Amino acid sequence: KGNAFRYVTGHIGFTSSLRSSGRSKSLIPSKDVYFSYASDFFRRKLLVSIESAFKGLFYLTKLFKAWHPHFKTINLKFRRADDYPIDLYYLMDLSYSMKDDLENVKNLGTELMREMAKITSDFKIGFGSFVEKTVMPYVSTTPLRMMNPCLGNHNCTSPFSYKNVLSLTKDGKKFNNLVSQQQISGNLDSPEGGFDAIMQVAVCEKIIGWRNVTRLLVFSTDAGFHFAGDGKLGGIVLPNDGQCHLEGNMYTMSHYYSLSSEVTLEHGKLPDGVSIQYKSFCKNGVTQTGDDGRRCFNISIGDEVNFHISIESQKCLSKDEIIKIKPLGFNEELVINLKFICDCQCSSGGEANSKKCFDGNGTFECGACKCNEGRIGRVCECSKDEVRTEDLDANCRKDNGTDICSNNGDCVCGTCECKKRENPAEVYSGKYCECDNFNCDRSNNNLCGGHGRCECRKCICDANYTGSACDCSLDTTPCLAKNRQICNGRGECKCGSCRCTGSKFQGPTCELCPTCPGVCAEHKDCVQCRAFQSGDKKDTCEKECSNFNMIKVKDRDKLPQPTDQSFPLTHCKERDANDCWFYFTFSVRNDTNEVVVVEQLECPAGPDIIPIVAGVVAGIVMIGLALLLIWKLLMIIHDRREFAKFEKEKLNAKWDTGENPIYKSAVTTVVNPKYEGK
Repeated sequence: KGNAFRYVTGHIGFTSSLRSSGRSKSLIPSKDVYFSYASDFFRRKLLVSIESAFKGLFYLTKLFKAWHPHFKTINLKFRRADDYPIDLYYLMDLSYSMKDDLENVKNLGTELMREMAKITSDFKIGFGSFVEKTVMPYVSTTPLRMMNPCLGNHNCTSPFSYKNVLSLTKDGKKFNNLVSQQQISGNLDSPEGGFDAIMQVAVCEKIIGWRNVTRLLVFSTDAGFHFAGDGKLGGIVLPNDGQCHLEGNMYTMSHYYSLSSEVTLEHGKLPDGVSIQYKSFCKNGVTQTGDDGRRCFNISIGDEVNFHISIESQKCLSKDEIIKIKPLGFNEELVINLKFICDCQCSSGGEANSKKCFDGNGTFECGACKCNEGRIGRVCECSKDEVRTEDLDANCRKDNGTDICSNNGDCVCGTCECKKRENPAEVYSGKYCECDNFNCDRSNNNLCGGHGRCECRKCICDANYTGSACDCSLDTTPCLAKNRQICNGRGECKCGSCRCTGSKFQGPTCELCPTCPGVCAEHKDCVQCRAFQSGDKKDTCEKECSNFNMIKVKDRDKLPQPTDQSFPLTHCKERDANDCWFYFTFSVRNDTNEVVVVEQLECPAGPDIIPIVAGVVAGIVMIGLALLLIWKLLMIIHDRREFAKFEKEKLNAKWDTGENPIYKSAVTTVVNPKYEGK
């Protein structure tokens, strides 16, 4: 365990197995075929600690084998090492629907940091958040709602698509502080833009800080996601280009263990006529064959399992072949170089002190070198006494945090020999094989956008192109407007297209402004102050209104007409505070704003006083007469009502109309009662 460097020299005894399998005796060598490999030089470390001390117990090895066709078996061990490095990125939904769960989600991040620290000490954690695309109809784009998208008195942060809050770091306190400081934002629809965020987390390797180790992404949300094509509602018609566009910057512990609780071996494309069979020896004495022989389950940290890998060839191949075997989810691999020997005389006697074995330091048997004592390497090119194997290995590392030869080559005597790729145009280079010419950024599915060359994973752009993928053109011709101005003076030309100033200007050359007041209203005050010394800008005219040349004409007929110009021309008619009209034209000619204005205001004629006075007097008289007529009519109606009332009372009188009831006669007659008429 303390020494990660081991030398292995062995042989494959396969004579009996060939005989038992019924192979022709002509194909069976007279003695065992020997092979050798140096695991310190050609290994692929499966489980690595970035710390200087190697804690893994097993290393996948690059094997060089020369054999006759038919059946061969090799053994492979897999062990989960302690403190295997892990990068974990925590991606959190900050939309308003997460408000009720925000505290729980914050606690989840802190708990996640604590639990992962129990699994491995070589652990980095990062943090990011997302909401939604910042266009309608996903979010409200009004200025007020862009500042605070939440309704009522809730204070929310401005909406955003994705934000890398913290790149991968070992600083747990910083992670906890940033997670606890997060604020809710808001959007209009139910689905969230989580897939946009996941895409950026995956492709922005340098910004996020991903290492070449196990990568985990924890994604917390309470809502669904947008499907492909949903962006058309917001005018987003181009599909995601898979590029990094960042500028500036509830699982239990058993779930973490289960992420690597299964190991499955896979191999690359096999040469024609070559087949592979697997047999696994897993925990608790479980043995599996066939397709299940490629995997083992329930592997915990420190467990070791064995695989028997049987390679069979049905025919001789004319050239050497390579087979790569690796466990799913890991970058390390076992590389087997196959060299086929199609005669049976190689084992009859080796070539001692062969020149093929580095100055005669080994015996060349069956296409491989069997090194003399004290020599190691594929062709016995290294001496054990010249340098310590630890030093050789260190010479093939850029630093303690990187793989040997950047996992792109083999360490041979302290020097990296880079891998050869199937495509001869694709090569690894550099002292540590850290460079290549095929892993640069792409644009439109072309390496370096088709406008540059890839050197050491960076694009060297052709003239007039820039950008990480040489996808940014420096040619400003597409940005020229009809008036020969760059972006109509309303933006800047970047990568061959206009980026308009502010959100109100639109169009390929920023020629559209749906919310602008218009050219006429925009220049009204300046034309008024310069031509007529009036208006709102009268006092600041020289300071604010010197951005155009002004020409005065006597009447409207002298104003320029669109047919007379080879450049855009706008006719304007505006009214001042005195209700006087003034006319002018605005145009841009040779990068100069030009205004042609009629020097005379067109004011309405003054009012005629006599008709107004006569009308007023006549109106008063007519109103007086009307009032008199109305009064007279009311009086007639009142008199008629009183007369009718009198007539009615007269008809209802109770006295005799022939004698006055109050009259008393002057004659009084007295009758003597004693008088009897005698």
